[in-house]
Amino acid sequence: MDRATLLDRAGAAGEERILLARVLDKAEQASRRDVPAATDFLAPHLLASAQELLRLAGIAETAYRAAGGYDGAQRRILQFLPEWAADAEPPIRCLRATYRAGETLTHRDVLGSLMGLGVVREKLGDILVSDQSTDVLVLESVAPYLLQNWTSSGRVSVKVAEVPLAHIHVPVQAFREIRTTLASLRLDAVCAAGMHVSRGRAAELIAAGRVFCNDRPCTRGDHTLCAKDTLSVRGFGKMELTEVGDLTRKGRVAVLIRKYE
Repeated sequence: MDRATLLDRAGAAGEERILLARVLDKAEQASRRDVPAATDFLAPHLLASAQELLRLAGIAETAYRAAGGYDGAQRRILQFLPEWAADAEPPIRCLRATYRAGETLTHRDVLGSLMGLGVVREKLGDILVSDQSTDVLVLESVAPYLLQNWTSSGRVSVKVAEVPLAHIHVPVQAFREIRTTLASLRLDAVCAAGMHVSRGRAAELIAAGRVFCNDRPCTRGDHTLCAKDTLSVRGFGKMELTEVGDLTRKGRVAVLIRKYE
């Protein structure tokens, strides 16, 4: 199957098609030259699309791995490894920015300062903001530049140093729990409950392509969810259908939704 057909079958269009074509480039490079190759960082939905594309291309899951620098990373690279380099480390570095007591930074502050230095988003992985420090996962190709030039974020001066991946600070993500009952486990019903919007509004967001189920776009409001399914809604954040209980006397389904802050 030629490349264009593969991308068509994967449903890739626009910028996503360009990014997925680059994934194929890296896979072919590793296979043809028998050397390791890695993509840039991919957002969760792009990672899922890339893995589906590789499946369509007949590339075995054992030929590559996804890595983000730590367990649970959202943004990850795909690293293609020949057999002789199966133990190669991913080309990811962790940079820690520290700042004075009393000063705070947000994810937006940090991302803005890094992109202001000319570093594109694809070279940056997760940004983990903690008290008095922020860990940023980056491709090793941009690490030396950032170590030398990243000195501030907004009005906050930062000191930047590389730390081992094993020492990453992963902050505990805040969440609130929503216990409710639903007429069904349809996507639009769960989204409405988790976002505290009407079911009609949830249906609009789903139809507009703003809802991702388990990191894949889903435009069907009647899609049935299961326990542990995760949902991301652009503009509203992330939630998980944590528990699905028994039916109530009125025939409704008891659920627990975890909405991340």
